[in-house]
Amino acid sequence: MLAGIFVILLFYVLGEAAAWLIGGLVPGSVLGMVLLFVALCLKIVKADTVRPAARWLCDNMGLFFLPAGVGIVNALDILSSNWEAILTACVVSTVAVIITVATIQEAFEKRRAAAQNQQTPQNPER
Repeated sequence: MLAGIFVILLFYVLGEAAAWLIGGLVPGSVLGMVLLFVALCLKIVKADTVRPAARWLCDNMGLFFLPAGVGIVNALDILSSNWEAILTACVVSTVAVIITVATIQEAFEKRRAAAQNQQTPQNPER
């Protein structure tokens, strides 16, 4: 597990360095994840190396939301003065995500149904 943590942190540092080089256009943590993904796809890093550490991080993900929750509690005065805009943004983005996912899912289902219809032979009339 220690090797997996080292690999994950190494790619995090590489992502932060890349973000610094490009002027912070993309967050370093995102670049690090992309670099790790590419390394896993190209078999530079073996999935078995990072799997235990990644599983542990996912199992304890709730702990990583505590600082965000504390930040929200500390910013209640800002939130209470702008609650209409925040609520509107939440509702609009939720509806947009639902519509987007439904449209993509429907397109995939149609494509899958068309592929299945092409694969199954038609019974000729006798």
